[in-house]
Amino acid sequence: MNAVVSEACQRYLDDFRQHQDTLPGAHLPWLADLREQAWQRFLSAGFPNLREEDWRYTSVAPIEQGGFTLAPAATAAVDATRIEALALPDAHLLVFVDGRHAPALSRRTALPTGVGISSLAEMLARQPEAIQAPLERVARMKQDDSVFVALNAACMVDGTCIQLAAGARLEAPIQLLFLASTAGLSRHSRNLVLAGADSSATVVEHHAALDAPQHFTTVVTDIVLGRSAKLEHHKLQQESRQGLHIAAIRAELAGDSHFASSSFALGGAMARADIHVALNGAGAGCTLDGLYLGDGRQHLDHHIRVDHRLPQGSSRALYKGVLGRTSRAVFDGKVIVHPGAQQTDASQINRNLLLTEKAEIDTKPRLEIWADDVKCSHGATVGPLDAEQVFYLRSRGLDDASARALLTHAFAAEMVQRVGLASLRERLDGLLHAWAAAAEEAAR
Repeated sequence: MNAVVSEACQRYLDDFRQHQDTLPGAHLPWLADLREQAWQRFLSAGFPNLREEDWRYTSVAPIEQGGFTLAPAATAAVDATRIEALALPDAHLLVFVDGRHAPALSRRTALPTGVGISSLAEMLARQPEAIQAPLERVARMKQDDSVFVALNAACMVDGTCIQLAAGARLEAPIQLLFLASTAGLSRHSRNLVLAGADSSATVVEHHAALDAPQHFTTVVTDIVLGRSAKLEHHKLQQESRQGLHIAAIRAELAGDSHFASSSFALGGAMARADIHVALNGAGAGCTLDGLYLGDGRQHLDHHIRVDHRLPQGSSRALYKGVLGRTSRAVFDGKVIVHPGAQQTDASQINRNLLLTEKAEIDTKPRLEIWADDVKCSHGATVGPLDAEQVFYLRSRGLDDASARALLTHAFAAEMVQRVGLASLRERLDGLLHAWAAAAEEAAR
């Protein structure tokens, strides 16, 4: 560890010391050891700065200077009608308020044989031995993980543990609803999805804010798929425009399994998502979709990494961004085809629409190929709306703002229509219409 620990890092450590006895699993020696190791890694590295390649476009100064504190053990009171407005129909619902599970607001109906859904705190209280090995394995930092993964491992307050036995099929989606309700708090959530061979499920990870509190969120979702397993993971981030959000999704895939991810970023003053997929088995595949909508002074950052480690793997990544006013986005994508991963089929595309001259995107799709029998492609586009298309719509009677809003919606709607879950697709379409209408009003 460095001899000098920054004042900001020390503040976070001191806050943890004050709350550590209230954190789930505080009585478990192995978990206490895991937390301490994570602190050592975090304090050694410190907060990233703009001189580091992975963070050269994204400043974390608001997190360093924010003075956020861990949420208390008791959750804030939340009106159940506000939960219903955010809940998806017919979904198994787990609600977390300021990082803590709220059973009274959650909804879990009968589950099929072989499916378990619990909060992380519940598992650590009732069956810690059932998740000790997988949690210890995935909680430790991996190559290219950010230091915020270490901070999350040190401070994880609660989260979800989803277990699918071999052959288990869950038809109804699982919605994990994380709510920020109190200003000045930091929330650190850990989600664990363990899917056995030939199992399948759909998970919706939804982050929202009640009112507009300033808050800081880290969330790490670890996914392990057995052979021929299938998982759809949809993430919707619509936190407060004062919120700071750092997320990581890490998926490990066995042979012939498939992971489908969609990420929708609408909220946050600064929000970053690191998505790392390791195709560890022959024939494994992943589909990574994303849409980010920036306005005002928002900063939205996506870092994608796909590791093809064995033959006949496939990956498809398509991310789109729409940026208005002085917003800024970052897309950094990397596909690595390792030696021996022959017959890999990989595609990576990033498309961006800039609505103003002051909006900005830094995009960097990359391929690193160490095999010779592959089919790989990548590309990026950045530009304004097509002036001829705007003119055509205006010639048909639309005013300038309405024409631009219609074209903007059409550009982004492709990503919404790719979502297989109908109830989520309908919700996203409504959010997209509202965003486009607000952008149209701002342009008038």
